[in-house]
Amino acid sequence: MKYKFYSYRYGLEILQSEDEFKKEWEDLIDILNNISEQDIILHFQKYGKNNMSISTTLNKILKIRFKDKEWKPESAIFSEKERKKEKEYNDKRWRLDFAKENVSVEVAFNHGEAVAWNLTKPLLASELNHVEKEIQTKIGIVITATDEMKKAGGFDNSIGSYEKYIRYLKPMSNILTVPMLIIGLDKPDTFRIDVRKNKDNKNRGHIVKI
Repeated sequence: MKYKFYSYRYGLEILQSEDEFKKEWEDLIDILNNISEQDIILHFQKYGKNNMSISTTLNKILKIRFKDKEWKPESAIFSEKERKKEKEYNDKRWRLDFAKENVSVEVAFNHGEAVAWNLTKPLLASELNHVEKEIQTKIGIVITATDEMKKAGGFDNSIGSYEKYIRYLKPMSNILTVPMLIIGLDKPDTFRIDVRKNKDNKNRGHIVKI
């Protein structure tokens, strides 16, 4: 599939050039380059018939591909000792979507109000602080949809997009002190999602070949 990058604090340059990130960078590029539009269509037709957009389909495909590369899903940010001491740390909000070695990844197709938090989680995992970590990463990656993908993929207008994540980086620059890479998934070339109401008056997405 097609995608674009936005490098924050030299995140892209670090991932591409530093040996300690070499394997994780190769994993990421291989995952993105090997998700075909046909993969998305077939998965949506089989499992997404009750969905409005392809967001759940993309989430599930990415989860399978990252796990195949031995990335840890739902990785806790804080250590087990800290989670026992502060039960709130067991909440999903304190977990990364994926982590491996020095890299944390958030797959973000949720509401725009979550943009700041989705940027903060990789920061918490990567920045040294007084709370003991489960995993200590050094760089954060956020995968999200571009504005064009939102339109073509049937996404709700309230979803935070690649462009919105980029806009948030400047006002949060004093807080976001670690390198990051924002990845925007671009609209497909061979299909779009047509959102129509079903008999129950609920919005459902339908594949339309281009």
